[in-house]
Amino acid sequence: MSRRGTTVTLGSLALMVLSLVWAPAGQAGTGGYEAVTCTGNSHSRYEPPLTLAPRETRNHADVRYTCTTAPGRTTPATGSWDSVAPAASCFSLSSASGTETVRYADGGRSVIVIDDATIARAAGVLSAVQSGRVTEGRGKGHFVRRTVASPPRQLPTDCLASGLQGTRSAVQLEILP
Repeated sequence: MSRRGTTVTLGSLALMVLSLVWAPAGQAGTGGYEAVTCTGNSHSRYEPPLTLAPRETRNHADVRYTCTTAPGRTTPATGSWDSVAPAASCFSLSSASGTETVRYADGGRSVIVIDDATIARAAGVLSAVQSGRVTEGRGKGHFVRRTVASPPRQLPTDCLASGLQGTRSAVQLEILP
């Protein structure tokens, strides 16, 4: 490596180290707000149940989280998710937007509005990566990323009979700084 290349590399490394030292973790560009990361499981119910025919469907999910609210500090939390998909069926969801209220064991809460999603199904697992913002409470105004993975739990023939009543999913919720 040339002398100039070494200088550029060392200069870049110094800037990176200084930026980490100058802005402590959790406070860089956040006005003192630290990110919140929650992981947990949800149990959702579809009303009416999902069938082969697309139709407007309400989804309510109860979520149990463990949230990291500061470095080394975790707290249990519960979430309540509600959404309406204009045309949902066993094979497709037309929308994954909705609202979640997260209540933390320390008494805080966050109201989150999800307004965008990317949905995919692979090997029977439905995956949604959702994004939105906190509109009230802890993290107000901050960007949110919500990831949901729902493995199949009912038989495919349930779509033909009574319909899919609901799902159990793994959920990760991130309120970003």
